[in-house]
Parts: sequence; C-alpha cells; structure tokens
Amino acid sequence: MEENKRTENRNEDKQITIGILAHVDAGKTTLSEQLLFHGGAIRKMGRVDHQDAFLDTDEMERQRGITIFAKEARATLGGRHLILLDTPGHVDFSAEMERTLGILDYGILLISAADGVTEYTKTLWRMLRLHQIPSFVFVNKMDMFEGSSRREEVLAQLRSELSDQILDFCPDSHKAGELCEQLAMCDEGLLELYLAAQEKGEDADDRSIFPEERIAEAVRGQKVFPCYFGSALKGQGIEEFLGELPRWLAEKDHPDTFGARIYKVSRDEKGQRQVHVRITGGSLSVRDEVAFETPADNASDNGSDTMQTRTVREKVTQIRLYNGEKYETVQSVSASQTAVLCGLTLGEAGMGLGFEEGESKPTLTPLLSYRISGPDEVPASQLLSDLKILEEESPELSISYDEEKKQIHALLMGEVQIEILRHLMQKRFGVDISLDEGEVLYRETIADTAYGVGHFEPLRHYAEVHLLLEPGERGSGLVFATRLSSDLLATNWKRLIMTHLSEKVHRGVLTGSPITDMKITLVAGKAHPKHTEGGDFRQATYRAVRQGLMQAESVLLEPYCRLQISLPKSLVGRVLTDLDKLSGSGEVTVMEEESAQISGRAPLSTVRNYAGELASFSGGRGRISLQYDGYDLCHNAQEVILQKGYDPQADTRNRADSVFTAYGSSQIVPWDEVFEHMHLEKAVKEDTDPAPVKQQTGGGRSSGYAGEDELKEIFERTFKSSWEGTRRPQQDTVFVGGKPEKSAGSTDGSKQRTKEGNDEREQILYVDGYNVLHADPKLAEMAKENMDRAREALLNMLGDYQGTQSGRMVVVFDAYRRDGQQAHTEKSHTIEVVYTARNETADMYIEKEVNRLGRKAKVTVATSDGVERIVSSARGAQVISARSLLEMIADTKKRLQEEYLQSQKSLFNPVIASRRPEK
Repeated sequence: MEENKRTENRNEDKQITIGILAHVDAGKTTLSEQLLFHGGAIRKMGRVDHQDAFLDTDEMERQRGITIFAKEARATLGGRHLILLDTPGHVDFSAEMERTLGILDYGILLISAADGVTEYTKTLWRMLRLHQIPSFVFVNKMDMFEGSSRREEVLAQLRSELSDQILDFCPDSHKAGELCEQLAMCDEGLLELYLAAQEKGEDADDRSIFPEERIAEAVRGQKVFPCYFGSALKGQGIEEFLGELPRWLAEKDHPDTFGARIYKVSRDEKGQRQVHVRITGGSLSVRDEVAFETPADNASDNGSDTMQTRTVREKVTQIRLYNGEKYETVQSVSASQTAVLCGLTLGEAGMGLGFEEGESKPTLTPLLSYRISGPDEVPASQLLSDLKILEEESPELSISYDEEKKQIHALLMGEVQIEILRHLMQKRFGVDISLDEGEVLYRETIADTAYGVGHFEPLRHYAEVHLLLEPGERGSGLVFATRLSSDLLATNWKRLIMTHLSEKVHRGVLTGSPITDMKITLVAGKAHPKHTEGGDFRQATYRAVRQGLMQAESVLLEPYCRLQISLPKSLVGRVLTDLDKLSGSGEVTVMEEESAQISGRAPLSTVRNYAGELASFSGGRGRISLQYDGYDLCHNAQEVILQKGYDPQADTRNRADSVFTAYGSSQIVPWDEVFEHMHLEKAVKEDTDPAPVKQQTGGGRSSGYAGEDELKEIFERTFKSSWEGTRRPQQDTVFVGGKPEKSAGSTDGSKQRTKEGNDEREQILYVDGYNVLHADPKLAEMAKENMDRAREALLNMLGDYQGTQSGRMVVVFDAYRRDGQQAHTEKSHTIEVVYTARNETADMYIEKEVNRLGRKAKVTVATSDGVERIVSSARGAQVISARSLLEMIADTKKRLQEEYLQSQKSLFNPVIASRRPEK
C-alpha cells in the first residue's frame, strides 16, 4: 500500500525529460554524474576512468569508457523533477542517440572546448532542430585554457556555425549588457520589455528586467539557446549552470487521453522483453491492455484504398521505473513519465501508442553492409533468429537473409559497432560470429525523364498504371505525386497506387540498389469495374516503375563524408595528396605553429579505413572525424557495375514486363514492347504537359480488355475441367507459391505427376501445428480454454483434408506445450503427428527434416513463421502460409459439398421426371 501511495504522489508531479548529447570524449558522462550528484540521485560521483560511473552499467561501456546504450536516471533540481537520458556519443551509435530525441523535452549539447564545433556537433545540432527540441549548450574542459580568449573563440564559432541565438548566460560574464540586448533581439516580447526598461530609466543592462518565465518561454520556443562554460571534471561552472538550469525549464501540458511513444526495446538479465516508453497523455496501469495495429494477412489484396490492419491487444504485466541499472515497480504511470513495460511481445522503437499515431523514422542510418557467418555447428536458422533479437533492440541493423546466396547480412555504422555486435552475440548466445570487410550501400537515380507503364491482366484480373519518372535534387529522396483526375480513376484506386509506390524498396537497373532522388508522378491508370482487385494495382505499379527505369539513363550514387583532420603541420602536404588519391578534396582551415586542421569531402568507400593509415604515419598525432554528407556521383561507377554483375531482366522479384490477355489466354509482354499493347495512350506529351487520357483502339496484339461474353467464355474454358469428374483419381494437388494448382494425371501412392513433368519423388507436406492452429480464429479461441481439444479439432480437420490428397502429411507440435518430454510420433487419421523433444521447437524439427531430405522428396512446409519460411525455402522446399493452407482446406470442403449436392440432384432428377404428368 505504501508503494501504491508513493506512486500516486509521484503521478501528481510532472516530469521533465532532458537528454545530454555530445561527441565522444567530450565529457558527457562526467557532466551526467555532476547533474545526478547535485540532484540528489547519487551520494558520490563516479568517473569514467575509474569504471564506476552511475549510468555506465554495461561491462563493455566500462571497459571502453564510452556510452553505448541510452539509459535513464532521476533527479530533482530547483524543485524540478528531471528524468535524465544519457545518450551514446560515438558516431557508430548515433541511431541509438536519435531514437531518444523523440521523447525529450529539452536537450543539452555538450561541446569540448579543445575540439570546438566538429562535424558531428553540427549533425547533433541539426537533429535537435529537426526534432524541435529546446536546447542548452555547455562548453566543457575550459580548465585546459587560461584567460577568456578560448571562451570567446568557441562562442563565436557556436554563433557562426550553429546559431546566432546561442547566448552566453554565465552569471560571471562581463557582458551582461550585451546579453540583455541580444535577448531583446531574439524575441519580440523580450524586446518590448527591454525598450520599456530604457524608457523608465531602469538599468537595461541588468538581466533582471526580464521575468524568468518570459526567458523560459523564449527558451521553450527555441528563440534563445543559453550557453554556459566550465569543467565537469573539475567542477568549474557546474553550480552556476545547474543552479540556473531549472529556472529556464517549463512543464508541458498533456491531454487526458492515453498516448505513449516507444523509444527503445531491450531485455533484462533474465531475457524478459522490455518496452521503454514516454507517456505523452493520460495514464497507464498494470493489467491495462495496449493496442497495436499490425498488418493483416491479406493486407492490400482486397481493393481497399488503405493498408488493411488488425488490432492486437496485449496486457501490461509490470511497470518499472529505472534509475541507472536498478528499478522499482509501480502500479501506474501518468503523462510526462518514462517507464519500462513488461509483458508485451509487440512494439518497436519509434512506434506510437494510443493517440500517438504513426512511427518515427530515423534519419541517421548505417551506410555499410556486412555478411555475417557463424560456426559450422550453428544452423543458419538459429544464427538468424539470434540476430533478429538484437535487431529488435537495434533496428538499424536491418538483418536480412539472401535466399539466393544463402547469406545473412547486417547494416552497421563502423568498426566499434562491429566489435560490440561480436561481443553481444558471444555474451548472450554463446556464438562467435565473423564479418567480411563490408561494402558501402549504393543508390541509383536517373538523369533524364522517363515514362513507365505497367499492365497486369491475367484471367479475371485487370490493372494498368502510367507513371512519369523525373530526376530530383541530390538528397531529395523519393517524392510521390499524382496529376490524375478522380474522373478518370476512382480515388480509392489512386490512393492504393500511391500506397504501393511508397511501400516497396524499388531497385535500380544498374546494380539492383535502391533508387532515390527522383519524383514519380501518377499520370494515368485504369481499372475494370468487375475484375480489378487490390493486388492487381500492386503488380501494375511495381512493373510501371521498373519499366520506366529500364528506359531512363540511370546514374549510380555512393555515400560521401565530410571529414575533419587534425594533424601536425609538417604532414599537411601528404594528407592533401592522399585525399586527392582517394577521389576526395580538402583544404587547410586552421594553420598554427605546430598543428593544422584540414576540412574536406570524400567518398566513404575510399576514406572509411584512412583513420588507421593516418594514425600510423603520424605516430598517433593525427585524428580524423567523418560525418555522412549525403549521396553523390559514384567515383568508379563502371567498376562497381561490372563487379556487381547485376542483370535487371533476370531479377524475377522486380519485373519490368507486363501481363496481357488476348484471344482467351494470358501472355507476358517484354518491357520494350509494352507501349505497343497498353490500353491507355500516353498521358504526357514530350514536353511533359498533361494530355487527355483515352482508351487506345486498334494496333498491337491487344485492342483492350475482353468483353463480358469473351471473359465468360475464357473462364468457362479455362476452369471447366477443374470442376468435372469425380473427386481424386483425376487430379493431384501441386503446391506452387502458396496456392494449390491442379495437374492432370493419375496417382500412384504418394508418387505424383507434377507440373515439371514425370516427377516421381515422394510428396510430403509438413505442417507447423501450433502456427496453423493459432491462424484459425475458432481454434485459437478454443485453445484459450482447452489446448488438447483445440489440437484434436485441428487434427480432425487436417485428416479430412488429407483424405482428398496424395502424398504424406506430417503435423509437428512443440513438446513444451504438451505434457511429456520425449519425442515421439503418432498416427491420427491418415496423417503422422510428431511431438518434438524437450527444448526442440517445431520449426527446428521441420528445418532438420527439410535439410535431411534435400532434393530426394518434394517437400512443402505450411507455416507463417518468418524465419522458418526463409530457411525452408532456402533449402529447396515449397512454402505456404498457415492462412493459405486453411483457405485450401475450406475450398476443398466447399468443392466436395457442391459435388455431393450435384450427385444427389442427378440421382433424383430421373425419378422426379418420371412422376411428372404427361401433357
């Protein structure tokens, strides 16, 4: 009861979340220790070199002396309840830093007086402005300099390179009058007060002419950025800074409706998943449910103008308030507080909950891709699964599996992050991983305008899309627009096309790299009133983009970096020569008696490893800092293109051809012949002005979509044979792409004739039992009350279905959900039921069997588990989703019922006819 009461009192107090951001080695952890000490959170200040800092809780952080993971602590300054977020300072962990920005009320930008404004400092400032975070500046390590000259130099640099609204707020400043004048110039309200004081004859050089709340309001509105100077290690200027800081803070008002923003996902020492949130409205209690919107299994396939989602609700089982590595549990939290929620299996960093809609996307992303491999005894599926857990905590890793090359790839920022990844894999999963040298992530754009057409018209489907592709400015990314009137294409179809444009990573035709820096405009489109479905426009849209790229003059781009090099004066000539050899450029920006500084720009691919070379020939006296500076023309494009060996026409995942129907059958038309067959004329003339859209008549092999009578005839001719005859002897099921196809021919036991010809291999369907069970809403609901009953119902349903099929069916259940620990196999109806051994999951068993069988059998795996699908497919098995299997079962049941009714009708028709009276 005391804890609950304490929680209620805490909820009445508004919390202010403040984060400290800095370049590595600027003294950020030391300043955090000062703030926590003066705020009563700790009794003794720790030090980085003593490995006892309060927020450096991880072993790797203590060893390396850097912050790797964002952590929080709680303190009270001047009656303000603060939540301090300590963020990583190393550039390799800038994505972790950026994730915290979305929940900050205020930021403290820490700058080393020795380094001044670095390239990374500029990036941090841009991030603070992008997220509109009111900010303070603290210039640290002033104890290294005597007098005030360095202070004036750094302040001038701050005002010229970051913002002229950065003002010296130090109480000991001899320029109090200048501060008052500068404050008046930053805000109209402060200007009025300043002029009023002058009119009254008051001392306008005294900062007290401005009420504290007015200055706090200006800080909150990002019109003023107070700057302080001192030394966190020596304690100089700290009391002045922390004494004034609370005076310039203002609490935010929050709505009563629940809202929260996830900024981090982690796991505790027991492996329990933790979701870190900032409550932005209302309150949240233990046992409350949190709603997540997840993509529906049939998303975008039903013609809706929005992506289909389903709502999943999960219950919060525990709420934790962390303070360093320790925490206390509470019953509820309210707006303005940060907390850790336990019991949630869903939720990703950046995701909004409650009224907080959408998901914030990071702007600082890795530029290097590495291939990861593990020991031979560790299955690829297990390695991929372990890496996926780390990806959940660090989404920028973007773990992917290349099915064609059987390789796992990750995106990383640099060498330090690679070391940390290796350490985490060993510490948490006991796996030693190795990474290749990595390669930069290329992009592609176009140099001229292109017109792309995509047509998708298999039987009983129809969609045509026309797009205009135009080159954009460097760094503009992809811009999507429409100039198509709703009179020519319904609004819902237009919205669906725009969704499909933005949902996919479109690949270029030079190296298969993602495209960027172009504008794609929807200029024409056509749907069929009866036969168009949502998936048709997806296919047509993708093909239109690709067809346009095939015609355009494509350009290869690579990432560039701004660089800043500090070095001995005697080495300036060599470094400038090196930069020229590295396809970069540079100029001397600072030249002193002993040292110099060079600023420049170079491709990341050439300069990424230069730090080691610089340290070697400079005897450790040279330092280089790199900062991403966007994409630009690749310096060795032809070499890269030849090395990649990419064939755009062989890329079956990104097709440029179109599908048309003519004379009762579908045909694939190559991309360079699509203009001869498209059903709409070009909507853009050569001068790119809009032209009227009308249906093309005559010409080509197709003069438009088939009429209703022809479609009916085609449908009957194509599908009639599928409904004729008796049940099983005439047809066999072949699993292709998740849907059953019918192949003519008789069966012989479990050996079948397949589409590929006389394939006499045994056919086996492996079913991930619990995965399929929970994909069926009725069975999933039944399982909540009685799992054994639900499992038996599933086996009955699968047994009935197997009775209409050839081949074997093997249903695999995880042993941990059933009493007993020994692996064993049972026979149920016409199917085999496998219960795995203890600590062996169904997907592990199925993957082992798929690997064992290899090409000796024709294996199909039914599961919706993402990793299992990838691994099984990579090992040669066909894969269908759990929902597809359930749909096939339902379709088969419906067909058998119709056949039975038809047979009964045929049986009684002669009797009925014989009883009719003669006319």
